[in-house]
Amino acid sequence: MTGGRPTVPRISCVILCHNYGRYLDRAITSCLDQEPGPYQLHEIIVIDDGSTDETPEICRRHHGRIRVVRRPRQGFGQTLTDAVLLAEGDWIAPLDADDWFDPAKLRICAEAMTPGCLLIDHWETVVDADGDPLLPEPHPGGNTSTLLLQRAAALSLLPVTNELYFHALRDAGHGLTLTEPLVNYRIHPASMTDRERNGASQFYRADICTGLADRLTELASSPPLWTTSTALHRATHGYRARAAGHLVEGHLQQQHRLRTIRPLVSLLRHALRGWAPFGACCRAIVSVIRNQPLVPSPPEAKRNVTIQVQ
Repeated sequence: MTGGRPTVPRISCVILCHNYGRYLDRAITSCLDQEPGPYQLHEIIVIDDGSTDETPEICRRHHGRIRVVRRPRQGFGQTLTDAVLLAEGDWIAPLDADDWFDPAKLRICAEAMTPGCLLIDHWETVVDADGDPLLPEPHPGGNTSTLLLQRAAALSLLPVTNELYFHALRDAGHGLTLTEPLVNYRIHPASMTDRERNGASQFYRADICTGLADRLTELASSPPLWTTSTALHRATHGYRARAAGHLVEGHLQQQHRLRTIRPLVSLLRHALRGWAPFGACCRAIVSVIRNQPLVPSPPEAKRNVTIQVQ
């Protein structure tokens, strides 16, 4: 309470940009054009991670309305980490520069906030390079642009290499998922996610899950206020199981069936120790027996416009 009046959350919109100047204006405008609601738009920050395109020019068009942080290329993980460090609001709405928010994003998320909630994620509208819909229905989110983070809690997870790290807040029981599609998620040839090479996306996801498991193990020795050591250890096994599952899928996509044995054993072991449902294990076993990945290989996925979320 301040002066007898309830405070409203201050939200920082932080746009992550590397050579997405052709999309950046729409991303910035979508933050500026948010509907009013029970929140304060505290700031809009653009982190220009060493862009060599028209990004600086686009930022200059919005001079006085945004804060620009321009620096040499440091990569996505460091940029996402810096988004949390640089923001001054109570909550952070990260946005990849090739995506854009629905005008109701901040209002709906602010209206949904409850005590103890540290992470809000929502569904998305999947669009192509031109902004036209790729899927007939809204799609579950989970990626950078579909998250709203309580900054104090997010700080405890730094440094991060991927937005999946923040999902640990939901795993600890402090998350809320909205089914409204509040962001337009753009799929295009220059997307950071490699959707062309068989197994590449799966191996990348395995690395992310392993890194997150390592980070949670570190936190377990002195857990933050939003969780316990026991819960962190359990989550660690859960993410190691997910990493193993991604490795199984990656090897099957590359038609290396024999290489699935070790990660399959790891999947079973960590799923048991993490008290995870065994449905994923059973599906992985069946996929190995059939020698057919659960996730379509990139060429097939491209034909069927299948989008996989983390």
